[in-house]
Amino acid sequence: MTHSTGVPTPNRALALDALRGLAILAMLLSGQLPFDEHALPAWMYHAQVPPPNFQFNGALPGITWVDLVFPFFLFAMGAALPLALARRIEAGVSKRKLAAFVVERGALLGFFALFVQAIRPYTLSAHPTTTTWLVALLGFAILFPILTRLPEGWPRAVRYAIRGGGWIGAALFLATAVYPDGTGFKLGRSDIIIVVLTNMAVFGSIVWLVTRAQLLPRLGLLGLLLAIRLSNMPNATEGWVHDVWMYSPLPWLYQLYYLQYLCIVIPGTIAGDLILKWTREVPEGAEKPAAGRPLLVGACMLALVFLVVIGLKARWLIGTTLLTFALCVAGWKLLNEPRTKTEQLHKELFNWAIYWLVLGLFFEPYEGGIRKDRATVSYYFVTAGLAICVFIGFSILIDVLRKRRVVQLLVDNGQNPMVAYAGINNFITPVLALTGADLVLSQCAYSPWRGFIKGLIVTLLMGLTTAFLTRRRILWRT
Repeated sequence: MTHSTGVPTPNRALALDALRGLAILAMLLSGQLPFDEHALPAWMYHAQVPPPNFQFNGALPGITWVDLVFPFFLFAMGAALPLALARRIEAGVSKRKLAAFVVERGALLGFFALFVQAIRPYTLSAHPTTTTWLVALLGFAILFPILTRLPEGWPRAVRYAIRGGGWIGAALFLATAVYPDGTGFKLGRSDIIIVVLTNMAVFGSIVWLVTRAQLLPRLGLLGLLLAIRLSNMPNATEGWVHDVWMYSPLPWLYQLYYLQYLCIVIPGTIAGDLILKWTREVPEGAEKPAAGRPLLVGACMLALVFLVVIGLKARWLIGTTLLTFALCVAGWKLLNEPRTKTEQLHKELFNWAIYWLVLGLFFEPYEGGIRKDRATVSYYFVTAGLAICVFIGFSILIDVLRKRRVVQLLVDNGQNPMVAYAGINNFITPVLALTGADLVLSQCAYSPWRGFIKGLIVTLLMGLTTAFLTRRRILWRT
């Protein structure tokens, strides 16, 4: 495909959008699963919060599919940083404006962490009423003028008026809202997932900008970060490293503890560099569709994900490790002689996937087994490796087999993830409650798997809503 000028259209990494979309929709689905007497099997929940009591057990090793969604999103964020920042650098954006962009993005995400928690129906009331649902919908609506990317062709005064109206609405909401404990707006009332993402967006950007021309310093920073993390084990001797780890000038927004997740974001930036190079070398539609070997590669990627998750959850450690190594060798052989630039990308990415997976598996016994909470070193690297495998699988579907339509819903949600994240609680849930549809769905969910189907329906409704907005270019700036 080319522009009318004959210049090839640069490739968009739609597989990265699909990975992000998978992560956000799976995250929403995990929150819609039944947490009562109709509980599903343990592998359908966080490994450290198993049914039937759902009490946190930090000593319980293993991971489930639910434990993959957050690191997959972090990895996709890291991989997107080179694409977003390099575009601005090449457009001649000054260092000062680049720094302002990073700070602005962090500030928007920080605000989003506060506001999205403040407007949730069950934050506003333990027993939501019609008024609660309407207020929640109002809060969701307020986010659109603040976060929607407005067309540059619109008059500046119009854009400023829309933004200003949104910010005034948000300020009034936070100033007048009263919560069940009788308090109003508090900085401590925020969404911890978005707070972590805020830190990753800012510090991940800084890491990439400082090391964008040199990989070795980036790996060196990862090593230093890992040393700080390991110096703060529960049984570690307290000292200046511990003091730095615990210090925070803005505890509601930043803690050095959050930076441990750079161990996932930094591998993401390394993948992002390779993806960026590929988008420049392979114009959209330049390579012919292929079959055969790519199908085997895709099957290998899928098998790796299932094997590692199932094996580590079931604690089949030796067998899982040996079979993982065998699949890594098989995947390496399949990709060892690339015939196209896309296959070359897959080969280079999979080499890194092998490294992160092997590193993570060697760390697996170090902290008593892989865990999401408290996150272990093994968790960082195993999930980073698996994220690459899923990306390669999506890339084969989209870029090699040309089956984009199969994952279009994921792509649409990956391009607009914060709409989905906020809308599940502040649009779909209120609409279902106000129309009575939620009562109908709940009456049908009288068994564990029917409860799962209810959660799947709610998640699909949000996914379709997000896709509708994305296709009409109503995109949020986050």
